[in-house]
Order: sequence, then structure tokens, then C-alpha cells
Amino acid sequence: MTLTAPPVHPAARVRGGLTLRVARREQEAADVVQLWLETLDGQPVPAWDPGAHLDLVLCPDLVRQYSLCGDPADRSALRIAVQLAPDGGRGGSRAVFDTLRPGVRVEVRGPRNAFALRPSPRYLFLAGGIGITPILPMLDRAAASGAQWQLVYGGRSRSGMPFLDRLAAHGDRVRVLPQDETGLLPLTELLAEPRPDTLVYCCGPLPLLEAVQAAMQEWPDGCLVFERFTPAPAAPGAATGPAGDGGFEVELAGSGRVVPVGPGISVLQALEEAGVPVLSSCREGTCGTCEVGVVSGEVDHRDRLLTPQERAAGETMMVCVSRCLGPRLVLDL
Repeated sequence: MTLTAPPVHPAARVRGGLTLRVARREQEAADVVQLWLETLDGQPVPAWDPGAHLDLVLCPDLVRQYSLCGDPADRSALRIAVQLAPDGGRGGSRAVFDTLRPGVRVEVRGPRNAFALRPSPRYLFLAGGIGITPILPMLDRAAASGAQWQLVYGGRSRSGMPFLDRLAAHGDRVRVLPQDETGLLPLTELLAEPRPDTLVYCCGPLPLLEAVQAAMQEWPDGCLVFERFTPAPAAPGAATGPAGDGGFEVELAGSGRVVPVGPGISVLQALEEAGVPVLSSCREGTCGTCEVGVVSGEVDHRDRLLTPQERAAGETMMVCVSRCLGPRLVLDL
């Protein structure tokens, strides 16, 4: 990508978007940069809680999610850390590395939180590589609450693991286990005994998430909390619904316009074809970027993000996968 002066990132204006400016950029580890994003007018950045993330609109068709890793009490800037994916990954990390320099403006959406830290007397935090980013503010919040906690942090090598200096302040509550020194994380040791009083928060690459899930089969439901920003393998029976596979209509509450959604076409696709701008990223019901408010209608939820309570409330939906169980949905668009 080529920057022009004044440096403004080539992102389309989107509903609910906010323009921020890169105030600072630092190398945090091999292939990891940390960015400080501030408002253009010096006003405080939006409030957030541990586990929250930002959607960065890197191009009109390139939206990626990055966890906030700073201090929620610091309203001067929002901090994220980005790891350059091998071979550029899906393009997001390469765009960040190539274009987001101090002074450059970027459109963001959020912060949003699908990985909130729930109250618990005890926590086990498991992080792999760049998955440490949402965990960092959780550690401070857990410590402030008086809870007992431990972090086990793995990565391919010590040089590629960001925030080691920051974690050193927590002393022996943190175990740093680079794979080239100690092998894979000792999940059997850590998770062999189910603990109903413990919440396990995990963030990292898909193999780590799958291994943790497999190791916690005997744990009570709800003890494992994790977040992923890339599409997950389809669960058995996913994306099916007895009344939701046919066509229906979507009404836009702001204008009264009606958009038909045919069989086999997602709400997101129908809106895009009708020229209605909606941010999206994974298109698998995983990342939450396309979340839209529901004014009325019964939603056939097919995402992997909303809790049972949120689904029952029916106040929001992921338009990339979820559908309608009736003839019409009215959306907050």
C-alpha cells in the first residue's frame, strides 16, 4: 500500500466508526509491534474493560480485530499489539506493518468485548504467542480483585514472545515456557484436576485452543472462556435451522427500506448487494464484526459468540450467518 500526504488510511467511513491516529509505534518482540492510537482532537478514547478488542478498517474490504493490551484507566490512547503473520497471513498484519506509522489515521470500530473477565475466586490464564494481548489487562484486574491466579505463557521462542518485561512484575505467578526451551505447554499437568472454583481463560492459536478444550472435557460447563478472531471449524449441526433456511425480508429501521434475503443468501450478502455498508471480517460467525442491532423479528442465531442469554434477548445478531425464523427482521440500520 502507498501512503499519501496527509497520511489517511484508505478505509471507508462506516456506521459506528471512529477515526484515530497512530501516536506511537514500538517494536515489542520479533515480528510484533505495539501501537498507541489516540483521538484526533485530544479527547479521551472510548472506555473499555479487559478482554475488549478493536475492529481496524485497514481497507474497505479488509477488517481485522486486535485485542486491547493497555491499561483501561489510561484514556489517552488505545493500545494494541500486532504480530506479522508468516507470508502475510490473510493480509491484515501486513497492512498494519506496512502502513500504520505515527501520524497515520485509521478507522476503527469498538471497543467491543466478547471475552469479558467474569468474577471468580481463582483464574488460570493460558496464552500462546500474540494471544497474550487480551490477557495482560486481565492479570491486573484479577490481582486488584484479590483473586488467586496463575498465567502460563507459551510461544515458539523467547525472542518472539511479547511483553516479557511487563510480565516480570508479577513474579512467580507467571510461567514463561518457550517451546524451543521446554516443549509444548503442560496442559495435562495444568488441567488434569477439574476445579469448579476456577475460570480458565485461553487465547492463542487454534491448536492451543483445541488442546485446552480436549484437556478440559471433565471440567464443569462454563469454566473455559476463550476467544478467536479466525474462522473455527464448523460444529456438528451448525448453520442449520428448521424454519430459517428459506427466504425472508430485512427492513432497515433508519429508512424503512426493505431488502429481500433469498434462500442460500446470507443477510450480509443481501445487504451488500443492496449497497448497504456493513463491516465484516470472518463471515463465519466467529469474530463479531458484523454484529447488528435487532429492532424486531425472531432471529435464528448461528454464530459462535453470543451467550444463551443474549440469544434469548434477541437484541443483536451476526448478519454473516444468522437468519430469520419468521417473514421479516427489522434491523437497526
